[in-house]
Amino acid sequence: MIGKIIAGSSFAGTVGYVMKEQSRILSADGITPPDVREMIQDFKDQTLLNLRLKNTVGHISLSFSSKDAPRMTDTLMRDIAQEYMQRMGITDTQYLLVRHLDQPHPHCHLVYNRIGNNGQTISDRNMKIRNAKVCRALTEKYGLHLAQGKESVRRERLREPDKTKYEIYDAVKTNLPNCGSWNDLELRLKERDISMRYKYCGSTNQKQGVLFGKNGFEFSGSKIDRQFSYSKLSRHFTQAQQQTHYRATLAKGFHTAVGNYRSAYADLFGNTGGSRNKGRTDNNIVNFGGNIGVLPLPPNDSSVGLSAAQLQRKPGESPEEHIARITALLNTAAEAMAVAAIEQKRRLRERKTKMKL
Repeated sequence: MIGKIIAGSSFAGTVGYVMKEQSRILSADGITPPDVREMIQDFKDQTLLNLRLKNTVGHISLSFSSKDAPRMTDTLMRDIAQEYMQRMGITDTQYLLVRHLDQPHPHCHLVYNRIGNNGQTISDRNMKIRNAKVCRALTEKYGLHLAQGKESVRRERLREPDKTKYEIYDAVKTNLPNCGSWNDLELRLKERDISMRYKYCGSTNQKQGVLFGKNGFEFSGSKIDRQFSYSKLSRHFTQAQQQTHYRATLAKGFHTAVGNYRSAYADLFGNTGGSRNKGRTDNNIVNFGGNIGVLPLPPNDSSVGLSAAQLQRKPGESPEEHIARITALLNTAAEAMAVAAIEQKRRLRERKTKMKL
């Protein structure tokens, strides 16, 4: 059993794809099959419960070996898919499960809403890792055919050139998650005595391939594994750099929000709070640790509504989602305190004027 996580940009395109001619619905919840337009609208309606989440479409294909075809009834496929959903945390949300009949191997498509029935987010954190573990566990539980992946090959029994090819595979597989660029990967592989060079398009400087070498052997990236082709590795590095930039932008926005919040707090309440503010309790502060440290919270009787509970990370919330949310909360609180400070100063001026009269 293999689960493939597919990027979906819209429910219209995804539902339209899975509802092809040679298919049949195995199960559905929260939508109204078989009318495609009604199902798409049902999915869209639920997204209104959480307008902050942009990527709302969940799409996973579950494929089984052709050797399992004789026993893979609709009932068995549905039961396996529903247990897969439970183990993956895809619960309390709309979904559509459709079996395709256009290939010799049995397979089905799961379309689900990442916004749950109560507006909660269905987490996609570590999705690929969890998917691999769940598929392996279900394959063993139901006695399905187990394909021989590279991880299960016994290295000690290999002969050249396969022995070297697998050494390169293991090295790239291990180091790639910690590499943000081609240079990073090349330096890490060099420590393992693995060379790396590029193939170019004709006599131009345009790269079109990558080759890895060791022990006198050389293999193109795609021959080692399809995920190590030049195009797929380039996509990996692009995404890694985008993620790094996105996290840096989030961190900068968060630190700016903290500074604005501290300034507004001091302007309204006359001090910066924190651990040196005597008489405060743990309910009046929140500790972010690191270079942020302790942040004072508005008094309970203040018109500025902000509590420690609101700033805590929610279940299923990624670190990036958490930072973005609390940045927005701190900015909103800073604005509210700034307005309250202006009003406080205005009332003080009025009292002073009356006293002079």
